[in-house]
Amino acid sequence: MSTHVTPVDPAGLPTSPAFAQGMIAPPGPLLFVGGQNGTDASGALLKGLRAQTEQALRNVLAVLAAAGTGPEHVVKLTIHLAPGIDPADGFAASAAVWGSHRTAVTVLMVAPARPGALVEVDAIAAIPVGES
Repeated sequence: MSTHVTPVDPAGLPTSPAFAQGMIAPPGPLLFVGGQNGTDASGALLKGLRAQTEQALRNVLAVLAAAGTGPEHVVKLTIHLAPGIDPADGFAASAAVWGSHRTAVTVLMVAPARPGALVEVDAIAAIPVGES
C-alpha cells in the first residue's frame, strides 16, 4: 500500500501545476495544522503580504516537521486572505516557500481574527507510516 498522497485531476476540470482538484491520503494518522499567521518566533507579525505569506507557510512547515511529515504529504491547504488582497499576490509569495508540492487548495477572503494579519494558512497532512 502506498504511503504517498495522490493528486486527483479529473478530465474536464482545469489542471494546475501548483494545485490539485483533490487528494487521496493513504491510511494512517492525519495532522490538522491550525491557522498560522505570518508571525515570527517571538509572535511579532511581519509587515506586508509577501512577508506574512512566506512566514505563515514556514510556520506550517515547522508544524509538519515536528509531527514527522512534510509538504509532500499535505492533502489540503486553506489560505485565508484579508478582504481586498489580490490572490495572485498571495500565490506568488507562496511559491518561494512551498515549492512544487501540489495539493488541494481553497482560498477565501475573510477578515483574519488577528488585527493587521493579511493571511492565515491551515493544513491537513498525512503522517507517513512505515516509510524508510
